[in-house]
Amino acid sequence: MKQTEFLEKNIFIDLKNINDSSDESIHYFSESDFATVLKKAEHFGLSIYKIEPLLEGEVFDVSSHDDYKKKATDPKWYTKAFSDLKKRQEGLVYSATYKVSKKLLERE
Repeated sequence: MKQTEFLEKNIFIDLKNINDSSDESIHYFSESDFATVLKKAEHFGLSIYKIEPLLEGEVFDVSSHDDYKKKATDPKWYTKAFSDLKKRQEGLVYSATYKVSKKLLERE
């Protein structure tokens, strides 16, 4: 199984991708759907390297695991980053850079 298949089948299922750009490989989610994405990512132990929220179609900010001095698999960093972003601005849509481990892909 490929990473994109895993994400579609296990993480993004039943969530609305609100990406309206020409790059369909990037998934953007509402705040509530992105909270679900993060919970599922933690459940499966996915790596999240960065979170990139948009405000009215423009990049609002970028947070990465390096900013928080945490491993990409540590849910503390992305939970905190998401919380900080929500407090700073309402109405953001969120995307992230994920990595599914080979072990997990082989298991599926």
